[in-house]
Amino acid sequence: MPSVSFASDTQNTNAGGTNTNTRKPAPTGYHVEHENERSRNISDHSNESSQLRVPASMPTLARGFSLVPERLGKRGSYKRQGNKGMFGCEAAMQLLAYLAALLTLPFSLFMCLKVIAQYERAVVFRLGRLVSEIPKGPGLVFILPCLDNVKTIDLRTFTFNVPTQEVLTKDSVTVAVDAVVYYRIFDPVMSVVNVEDANRSTRLLAQTTLRNVLGTVDLYQLLTAREQIAHLMQDCLDTATETWGVKVERVDIKDVRL
Repeated sequence: MPSVSFASDTQNTNAGGTNTNTRKPAPTGYHVEHENERSRNISDHSNESSQLRVPASMPTLARGFSLVPERLGKRGSYKRQGNKGMFGCEAAMQLLAYLAALLTLPFSLFMCLKVIAQYERAVVFRLGRLVSEIPKGPGLVFILPCLDNVKTIDLRTFTFNVPTQEVLTKDSVTVAVDAVVYYRIFDPVMSVVNVEDANRSTRLLAQTTLRNVLGTVDLYQLLTAREQIAHLMQDCLDTATETWGVKVERVDIKDVRL
Protein backbone atom coordinates (compact mmCIF):
# COMPACT_ATOMS: atom_id res chain seq x y z
CA MET A 1 0.00 0.00 0.00
CA PRO A 2 1.49 3.40 -0.87
CA SER A 3 2.31 5.67 2.07
CA VAL A 4 1.21 9.29 2.38
CA SER A 5 3.69 11.86 3.66
CA PHE A 6 3.66 15.66 4.10
CA ALA A 7 6.19 17.93 2.50
CA SER A 8 7.24 19.20 5.89
CA ASP A 9 8.07 15.72 7.25
CA THR A 10 11.73 14.85 7.72
CA GLN A 11 13.17 11.39 7.46
CA ASN A 12 16.57 10.44 8.85
CA THR A 13 18.00 7.18 7.49
CA ASN A 14 20.97 5.57 9.18
CA ALA A 15 22.98 2.52 8.24
CA GLY A 16 21.42 0.36 10.97
CA GLY A 17 17.80 1.13 9.97
CA THR A 18 15.31 3.79 9.20
CA ASN A 19 14.21 6.31 11.83
CA THR A 20 11.39 8.61 10.80
CA ASN A 21 10.65 11.77 12.83
CA THR A 22 7.26 13.23 11.96
CA ARG A 23 6.37 16.81 12.92
CA LYS A 24 3.02 18.58 12.69
CA PRO A 25 2.45 20.38 9.46
CA ALA A 26 3.32 24.04 9.42
CA PRO A 27 0.26 26.33 9.59
CA THR A 28 -0.87 27.44 6.21
CA GLY A 29 -2.38 30.81 5.35
CA TYR A 30 -5.90 29.46 5.93
CA HIS A 31 -5.08 28.28 9.46
CA VAL A 32 -3.45 31.61 10.38
CA GLU A 33 -6.42 33.60 9.12
CA HIS A 34 -8.85 31.28 10.93
CA GLU A 35 -7.01 31.62 14.25
CA ASN A 36 -6.89 35.42 13.94
CA GLU A 37 -10.61 35.59 13.24
CA ARG A 38 -11.34 33.33 16.21
CA SER A 39 -9.29 35.51 18.59
CA ARG A 40 -11.09 38.63 17.33
CA ASN A 41 -14.49 37.00 17.96
CA ILE A 42 -13.49 36.02 21.50
CA SER A 43 -12.29 39.53 22.33
CA ASP A 44 -15.46 41.10 20.87
CA HIS A 45 -17.62 38.70 22.87
CA SER A 46 -15.79 39.51 26.11
CA ASN A 47 -16.20 43.25 25.48
CA GLU A 48 -19.92 42.86 24.86
CA SER A 49 -20.45 40.68 27.93
CA SER A 50 -18.67 43.20 30.16
CA GLN A 51 -21.32 45.82 29.37
CA LEU A 52 -24.79 45.66 30.86
CA ARG A 53 -27.38 45.68 28.11
CA VAL A 54 -31.10 46.24 28.60
CA PRO A 55 -33.44 44.52 26.12
CA ALA A 56 -35.03 46.91 23.66
CA SER A 57 -38.45 45.46 24.45
CA MET A 58 -38.26 46.67 28.05
CA PRO A 59 -40.38 49.79 28.71
CA THR A 60 -38.66 53.15 28.87
CA LEU A 61 -39.45 53.54 32.57
CA ALA A 62 -37.81 50.24 33.42
CA ARG A 63 -34.76 51.01 31.27
CA GLY A 64 -34.06 54.19 33.22
CA PHE A 65 -34.95 52.83 36.63
CA SER A 66 -32.29 52.71 39.32
CA LEU A 67 -32.65 50.41 42.32
CA VAL A 68 -30.74 52.83 44.53
CA PRO A 69 -31.74 56.43 43.81
CA GLU A 70 -29.05 59.04 44.20
CA ARG A 71 -31.00 60.89 46.90
CA LEU A 72 -31.43 57.82 49.04
CA GLY A 73 -30.28 58.95 52.47
CA LYS A 74 -28.05 56.15 53.72
CA ARG A 75 -25.87 56.64 56.75
CA GLY A 76 -22.74 58.51 55.77
CA SER A 77 -24.07 59.72 52.42
CA TYR A 78 -24.70 63.33 53.44
CA LYS A 79 -21.45 65.16 52.86
CA ARG A 80 -20.60 68.62 54.06
CA GLN A 81 -20.63 70.91 51.05
CA GLY A 82 -20.20 74.63 50.70
CA ASN A 83 -17.58 77.33 50.73
CA LYS A 84 -14.67 76.19 52.87
CA GLY A 85 -13.75 79.80 53.52
CA MET A 86 -16.97 80.28 55.48
CA PHE A 87 -16.25 77.52 57.99
CA GLY A 88 -14.16 79.91 60.09
CA CYS A 89 -17.02 82.42 60.20
CA GLU A 90 -19.47 79.68 61.19
CA ALA A 91 -17.14 78.51 63.96
CA ALA A 92 -16.92 82.06 65.29
CA MET A 93 -20.72 82.39 65.26
CA GLN A 94 -21.09 79.11 67.15
CA LEU A 95 -18.53 80.24 69.73
CA LEU A 96 -20.43 83.49 70.28
CA ALA A 97 -23.70 81.57 70.64
CA TYR A 98 -22.18 79.28 73.29
CA LEU A 99 -20.76 82.28 75.17
CA ALA A 100 -24.13 84.03 75.09
CA ALA A 101 -25.82 80.90 76.44
CA LEU A 102 -23.29 80.66 79.28
CA LEU A 103 -23.54 84.34 80.18
CA THR A 104 -27.33 84.25 80.35
CA LEU A 105 -27.61 81.12 82.51
CA PRO A 106 -30.00 79.96 83.88
CA PHE A 107 -32.46 81.89 81.69
CA SER A 108 -30.94 80.51 78.49
CA LEU A 109 -31.88 76.95 79.48
CA PHE A 110 -35.50 77.64 78.55
CA MET A 111 -34.39 78.41 75.00
CA CYS A 112 -31.51 75.95 74.62
CA LEU A 113 -33.26 72.82 75.87
CA LYS A 114 -36.03 71.16 73.89
CA VAL A 115 -38.05 68.15 75.05
CA ILE A 116 -38.54 65.38 72.47
CA ALA A 117 -41.29 62.84 73.18
CA GLN A 118 -40.76 59.09 73.04
CA TYR A 119 -42.54 58.82 69.68
CA GLU A 120 -40.70 61.78 68.15
CA ARG A 121 -37.25 62.50 66.75
CA ALA A 122 -35.55 65.84 66.10
CA VAL A 123 -33.61 66.67 62.94
CA VAL A 124 -31.34 69.64 63.66
CA PHE A 125 -29.93 72.03 61.04
CA ARG A 126 -27.26 74.51 62.09
CA LEU A 127 -26.82 77.43 59.72
CA GLY A 128 -28.58 75.40 57.05
CA ARG A 129 -26.43 72.27 57.41
CA LEU A 130 -27.45 68.94 58.88
CA VAL A 131 -25.85 68.62 62.31
CA SER A 132 -26.04 64.83 62.58
CA GLU A 133 -27.32 62.05 60.35
CA ILE A 134 -28.67 60.35 63.48
CA PRO A 135 -31.82 62.12 64.68
CA LYS A 136 -31.85 63.36 68.26
CA GLY A 137 -34.21 62.22 70.98
CA PRO A 138 -36.13 61.19 72.87
CA GLY A 139 -35.53 63.32 75.95
CA LEU A 140 -33.75 66.65 76.33
CA VAL A 141 -31.98 68.04 73.26
CA PHE A 142 -29.56 70.98 73.44
CA ILE A 143 -29.87 73.55 70.65
CA LEU A 144 -28.49 76.99 69.88
CA PRO A 145 -31.55 79.25 69.49
CA CYS A 146 -29.97 81.72 67.11
CA LEU A 147 -28.31 79.17 64.82
CA ASP A 148 -30.29 75.92 64.95
CA ASN A 149 -33.47 75.01 63.12
CA VAL A 150 -35.23 71.96 64.58
CA LYS A 151 -37.66 69.75 62.65
CA THR A 152 -39.66 67.42 64.89
CA ILE A 153 -40.83 64.21 63.19
CA ASP A 154 -43.60 61.97 64.51
CA LEU A 155 -42.75 58.25 64.15
CA ARG A 156 -46.21 56.89 64.91
CA THR A 157 -48.35 55.16 62.31
CA PHE A 158 -50.67 57.50 60.41
CA THR A 159 -53.94 56.58 58.73
CA PHE A 160 -55.79 58.46 56.01
CA ASN A 161 -58.70 57.80 53.69
CA VAL A 162 -57.94 58.03 50.00
CA PRO A 163 -60.59 60.25 48.41
CA THR A 164 -63.09 58.42 46.23
CA GLN A 165 -61.47 57.72 42.88
CA GLU A 166 -63.49 57.13 39.73
CA VAL A 167 -61.41 54.70 37.70
CA LEU A 168 -61.85 53.12 34.28
CA THR A 169 -60.96 49.43 34.58
CA LYS A 170 -59.21 47.34 31.97
CA ASP A 171 -62.54 46.18 30.48
CA SER A 172 -63.79 49.80 30.20
CA VAL A 173 -66.07 49.85 33.25
CA THR A 174 -66.18 52.99 35.39
CA VAL A 175 -66.06 52.27 39.13
CA ALA A 176 -65.76 54.41 42.27
CA VAL A 177 -63.24 53.06 44.79
CA ASP A 178 -62.44 54.05 48.38
CA ALA A 179 -59.23 52.98 50.15
CA VAL A 180 -57.39 53.40 53.45
CA VAL A 181 -53.60 53.70 53.76
CA TYR A 182 -51.49 53.06 56.89
CA TYR A 183 -47.95 54.44 56.89
CA ARG A 184 -45.18 55.64 59.20
CA ILE A 185 -41.86 57.48 58.91
CA PHE A 186 -38.91 55.16 59.50
CA ASP A 187 -36.07 57.62 58.71
CA PRO A 188 -36.64 61.18 59.97
CA VAL A 189 -33.59 62.58 58.17
CA MET A 190 -34.70 61.30 54.77
CA SER A 191 -38.24 62.57 55.32
CA VAL A 192 -36.89 66.09 55.84
CA VAL A 193 -33.98 66.24 53.39
CA ASN A 194 -35.42 64.35 50.39
CA VAL A 195 -38.98 65.69 50.26
CA GLU A 196 -40.67 68.94 51.25
CA ASP A 197 -43.68 67.39 52.99
CA ALA A 198 -43.56 63.60 53.36
CA ASN A 199 -47.11 63.31 54.70
CA ARG A 200 -48.75 65.36 51.96
CA SER A 201 -46.66 63.72 49.23
CA THR A 202 -47.65 60.25 50.44
CA ARG A 203 -51.34 61.16 50.36
CA LEU A 204 -51.15 62.52 46.83
CA LEU A 205 -49.13 59.56 45.62
CA ALA A 206 -51.70 57.15 47.07
CA GLN A 207 -54.40 58.65 44.85
CA THR A 208 -52.41 58.30 41.63
CA THR A 209 -51.20 54.82 42.57
CA LEU A 210 -54.77 53.66 43.20
CA ARG A 211 -55.87 54.85 39.77
CA ASN A 212 -52.86 53.33 38.03
CA VAL A 213 -53.22 49.92 39.69
CA LEU A 214 -56.97 49.64 39.15
CA GLY A 215 -56.54 50.61 35.51
CA THR A 216 -54.63 47.37 34.89
CA VAL A 217 -57.34 44.98 36.18
CA ASP A 218 -60.85 44.20 34.99
CA LEU A 219 -64.05 44.41 37.00
CA TYR A 220 -64.15 40.70 37.84
CA GLN A 221 -60.61 40.80 39.29
CA LEU A 222 -61.44 43.94 41.26
CA LEU A 223 -64.45 42.27 42.87
CA THR A 224 -62.92 38.84 43.53
CA ALA A 225 -59.24 39.65 44.21
CA ARG A 226 -59.56 42.80 46.27
CA GLU A 227 -56.94 41.72 48.81
CA GLN A 228 -54.33 40.91 46.16
CA ILE A 229 -54.91 44.29 44.50
CA ALA A 230 -54.47 46.01 47.87
CA HIS A 231 -51.14 44.20 48.37
CA LEU A 232 -50.01 45.28 44.90
CA MET A 233 -50.88 48.88 45.68
CA GLN A 234 -48.99 48.64 48.98
CA ASP A 235 -45.85 47.35 47.23
CA CYS A 236 -45.98 50.14 44.65
CA LEU A 237 -46.45 52.82 47.31
CA ASP A 238 -43.76 51.38 49.57
CA THR A 239 -41.21 51.33 46.75
CA ALA A 240 -42.00 54.88 45.65
CA THR A 241 -41.86 56.37 49.15
CA GLU A 242 -38.67 54.61 50.29
CA THR A 243 -36.52 57.60 49.34
CA TRP A 244 -38.77 59.79 51.50
CA GLY A 245 -38.16 57.68 54.61
CA VAL A 246 -41.78 56.49 54.57
CA LYS A 247 -42.89 52.89 55.14
CA VAL A 248 -46.36 51.95 53.83
CA GLU A 249 -47.55 49.24 56.20
CA ARG A 250 -50.98 48.43 54.83
CA VAL A 251 -53.55 49.34 52.20
CA ASP A 252 -57.24 48.40 52.40
CA ILE A 253 -59.82 48.80 49.64
CA LYS A 254 -63.03 49.66 51.48
CA ASP A 255 -65.74 49.96 48.87
CA VAL A 256 -66.24 49.45 45.15
CA ARG A 257 -69.27 51.06 43.50
CA LEU A 258 -70.40 50.93 39.89
